[in-house]
Amino acid sequence: MNISMNSLTFISIILTIVVYLGAKWLSIRILSPLTTPVLTATIVIIITLHFMGISYEQYTPAKEWMTFLLGPATVALAVPMYHNREVIMEKLFPALFGLIIGTISTITSAVWLSKALGLSETIQATSTVKAVTTPVAIEAVLHVGGDPALAAAFVIIAGIFGAIFAPVILTITKISDPFSRGLGIGTVSHVIGTSQAVKEGPIQGAVSSMAMGCAAIITSIILPWLYPLL
Repeated sequence: MNISMNSLTFISIILTIVVYLGAKWLSIRILSPLTTPVLTATIVIIITLHFMGISYEQYTPAKEWMTFLLGPATVALAVPMYHNREVIMEKLFPALFGLIIGTISTITSAVWLSKALGLSETIQATSTVKAVTTPVAIEAVLHVGGDPALAAAFVIIAGIFGAIFAPVILTITKISDPFSRGLGIGTVSHVIGTSQAVKEGPIQGAVSSMAMGCAAIITSIILPWLYPLL
C-alpha cells in the first residue's frame, strides 16, 4: 500500500475504534457471551487487515498507541470501586484471601498445563501472567524470562475466554451473589472480563475492578519467587 507510516497508523486507529463501536452496538442488540465486543472486534479487525494487506508489523504502531492508553483506562475503573466502596470494605478480608488463592492457582495451573503439553520454557513463563492486565503483564513477565509480546496475546486470549465463559460457568455452578461473581471474573480475566461484569451490575463491576487491580499487585509480588518453585 502506497501510504505513509503515519497515515497508516492513523487509519488503523480509526478503523479499530469504528470496529469496536460496531461490536459494542452488536453486543447491546444481541445479548450473548459470543457477542463480547473484544471478541467480535478482534475477529473483524483481523479479517479486515488481511484483506487490506496490512501486516501486523504495519499495525504495530497503532497498537502501541492504544496499548499506552490502557493505563489511564484501567485507572478509570477506580470510579465504580469508589461508588461501591462500602460493599467492598465489608467483605475485604475474605475477598483478599480468595484473591491470593485464586492468583496462586492461576499461575500454578498455567505452568503445570504448559509443562504437561511439552511447551517451551518461554511459553511456560509467559503463561503465568495471562490473568493480569496488559501493562502489568508486559512488565512482570520480564522478571521470569517470558516474552512481553506473547504475554500481551495471552492476556487478550485469557480475557476473551473469561468474558465469554466465566459468567456461564458461574451461573451453571449456581453462584449468583453479585460480589462473588465480580470477584471471580476480575481475578482471572482482568479488564476484558471486568467489562462483561459491569454489564451484570454495578456491584459486579466494582468488585471485578478491585479484584483485577489486586490480582495484578499480588502477581507482581509473588511471581518472581513462585515461578522458580514450579
